[in-house]
Amino acid sequence: MENENRMGTQPIVPLLFKLSIPSIISMAIQALYNVVDSIYIGNYDSLALTGLSIAFPIQMILIAIGTGTGVGTSAMISQQLGKGNKDNASSATEHVLILSFVYGIVMAIIGILFSNNLISLFTNNSEIISYGTLYIRIILIGSTAMFIPMISNNILRGEGNTFIPMISMLIGSIINIILDPLLIFGIGFFPELGVEGAAIATVLARLLSGIFIVLMIFKGNNEIKVNFKDFSFNFDIIKDIYKVGFPAMIMQMLASFMTSGLNLIVGAFSETAIAATGIYFKLQSFVFMPVFGLNQGYMPIIGYNYGHNNPKRMKKTIKYGFIISFIFTTLGFLLFQLIPTQLINLFISSSEENQELLEIGTIALKTISIAFPIIGPAIIGSTTFQGIGKGFHSLTLSFLRQIVILLPFAYLLGQYGGLNFIWFSFPLSELIAFIFMILWLRKSLNNIFSTMETNQKN
Repeated sequence: MENENRMGTQPIVPLLFKLSIPSIISMAIQALYNVVDSIYIGNYDSLALTGLSIAFPIQMILIAIGTGTGVGTSAMISQQLGKGNKDNASSATEHVLILSFVYGIVMAIIGILFSNNLISLFTNNSEIISYGTLYIRIILIGSTAMFIPMISNNILRGEGNTFIPMISMLIGSIINIILDPLLIFGIGFFPELGVEGAAIATVLARLLSGIFIVLMIFKGNNEIKVNFKDFSFNFDIIKDIYKVGFPAMIMQMLASFMTSGLNLIVGAFSETAIAATGIYFKLQSFVFMPVFGLNQGYMPIIGYNYGHNNPKRMKKTIKYGFIISFIFTTLGFLLFQLIPTQLINLFISSSEENQELLEIGTIALKTISIAFPIIGPAIIGSTTFQGIGKGFHSLTLSFLRQIVILLPFAYLLGQYGGLNFIWFSFPLSELIAFIFMILWLRKSLNNIFSTMETNQKN
């Protein structure tokens, strides 16, 4: 009842930050891990960094499955709790925990059989293929350890608990950051494993994080109560989860497809450009992760008040979500514009052979980040669609931005003006998609609010 009261009655901005700050902190540390991981690998071997950049879109498929399932679960739990249906929320939890193991088994089989084939699609360089294969095979085999914490964190976020997920992510990220140099470079009694060490560190860290969060779900003082003794498979629950979660999953997979396509486009100019692209995607997480952290507080407030028929609080939440996200990504824009060279230098040694990577990466960061100020509100707009059960709208916007606009623009601009022109496809696609999103969101919300206000009068 206390959780329900605060979701429906507490002042929006303090509540939004109370729910979001733990996730913002944990995701900032997650972003730090992503960057540190690549910094170590880049300083270990520049070709290894290119191999990881090629493997990254494959890894994003795992993130897509975990994120989509988690988003759908979080949305369903928050809406069911808003309606007072705790049994349905608990049943959803049981279903997705089982799904985590099913997905992990499938991905492990793919990793064992097809890792080399997947990496070979993007380069003919045998050394880069070897690095990419060594890394992604371990990640895929250990994918259950990645699915469990990703999905389980969203279970608790659905009931408004963002503190325990923060601790879970802190555990995983800190352990990962500690293990990376030990296993990559062979410090102390640890063996020098290179890119395999980076992958093993990731799997071990996620495994420990997953054990912690599952214990909290089973033993913690939660509104959701898990009891597999009474478990009964219900396809309708899976359907409701993926009504929101599937579009979110596909959106993440579109990001993987976009990154793969972009690697092919820039790779036609140089393999060094692939490494530069990989560095950008790692660094951008520092800018976008705080907004995704904000989402973890934003989503349950929107979902609860949508389920509770409270348009006034929804309007205020949307307004403040847009403002705060704009501030976050505008700060990122300033960072990328003011010190792009220093950021790229973190990932490379001082050798002259890396000068090309420094030049390409600096231009890429300054050009792509032009769109950062509007990306924050765009992320919140997409999350709003998910929170009101219109995940297909978010999917359509993502497809428009990443596939319909960005990749064709990247190819055409590359053919017209060379590699440096490719980076302009990012701000162009973001601007067009943002305008379309604002118009569509406004129309959708006006219809929803009109219906909700009519229901209140009746």
